[in-house]
Amino acid sequence: FIYILKLKEVEARATSVLCILPMVVTSGIFYYTNNYIDWKIGMLCAIGGIVGGIVGAKLLNKLPTHYLKIAFTLFLIYASLKMIWS
Repeated sequence: FIYILKLKEVEARATSVLCILPMVVTSGIFYYTNNYIDWKIGMLCAIGGIVGGIVGAKLLNKLPTHYLKIAFTLFLIYASLKMIWS
């Protein structure tokens, strides 16, 4: 979104989250109708996601973009190494 659509980084993050919403709703309905949801774990994760979303949105306005890029890069490296070693 930043490079192709020329959006600001904050707009790109917000737009990508909005783009995910229809997929989450659609797949959630499918999983619900097939009784695949563990409601206890799902609710705990949902609460964590709500809190994380609020904190993340507030930090997004306060942290310099440079630090966010570094944090995301480190996360991707960590996830990649974990996948390789699994």
